[in-house]
Amino acid sequence: MKKPKKRPGKKRITLVEIAEVAEVSAITVSRALRNPQSVSHELRQRIQQIVDDLGYVPDPAASALASARTNVIGVLIPSVTNNVFADVMRGIYAEAEATAFRVQLGNTRYSLIEEEKLLRVFLSQRPAGLVVAGIDQSEAARAQLLQAECPIVQIMEVGPDPVDMMVGFSHHRAAFAATRHLVERGYRRIAFLGARMDPRTQRRLQGFVQALDEAGLLDEKLVVTTPRASTVSLGCELMSDLLARAPDADAVFCNNDDLAVGVLFEAQRRRIAVPQQFGICGFNDLEIMAVANPGLTSVRTHREQMGRKAMRMLIDRIDGKHVEPRLVDLGYELVARESTARSVGSPSPT
Repeated sequence: MKKPKKRPGKKRITLVEIAEVAEVSAITVSRALRNPQSVSHELRQRIQQIVDDLGYVPDPAASALASARTNVIGVLIPSVTNNVFADVMRGIYAEAEATAFRVQLGNTRYSLIEEEKLLRVFLSQRPAGLVVAGIDQSEAARAQLLQAECPIVQIMEVGPDPVDMMVGFSHHRAAFAATRHLVERGYRRIAFLGARMDPRTQRRLQGFVQALDEAGLLDEKLVVTTPRASTVSLGCELMSDLLARAPDADAVFCNNDDLAVGVLFEAQRRRIAVPQQFGICGFNDLEIMAVANPGLTSVRTHREQMGRKAMRMLIDRIDGKHVEPRLVDLGYELVARESTARSVGSPSPT
């Protein structure tokens, strides 16, 4: 069997060579590649065609040494499979698309240690900016962020002490509003179902507890949580656990929509009428909530807008613009559907 031929070594194409073909200066080529809006449309197209024809690949290390930064914006999120973060990334990519910046994605997998490792890698590459999910970094990670020589946006939450800039909403207030909605609809034995129990879920639980405590309806027996990752099937399982320990439960606030859909399926399997006997509220308002039968109430969060706003703030700062406010609260919206449209006085499950 013949050994595969080695690819013959080739000299890296330089900006000077591209400039010679384009009959412009190397500085003009660099400007066209880094900031396309700074040159005419015709020149930008001509230079891009030459780049494509010659197979030019920028040297990020050389660029970083020359400019003290690359054109990379690092994004750290805890999951690449969760639809919530997929929506955020859609907004980030949409804003980056028409710029010279490129997105480099890191998945922390909900691990503080992994987040520290990825931050070290990203910062060693001299990024133009960073987008970091959450406000609960470890002391080591926060120290890295405070020392970073680039703008940073923390997303998904708002808090009193941003590292630099912040875009998100209050999980506590959103959960409080959702729980109050269930109380106002006449439900009295209201449960909480939570999975994974990351810091954002913990704050939703705190909002739930506060709302029921103020209403005089809090019963800790109705709080069912697990460190496992959320799935629809887990929602079915947690609903079964809830009814085993509290068969008089008449509503549930789930920390996300996957669990809420599972609760609905389990209720239907047991022939528990929703919403007359049992109310269901989720969190995030994914597409399935509107098309379920009955439609499921949820807390709508502005995830794509969050990604867009974070990128706009970063790019403005990179361009030397003053960004105010540094903390942007996008809020939330309680979307009430059939799953909580109970008439006051309806019977509870037996």
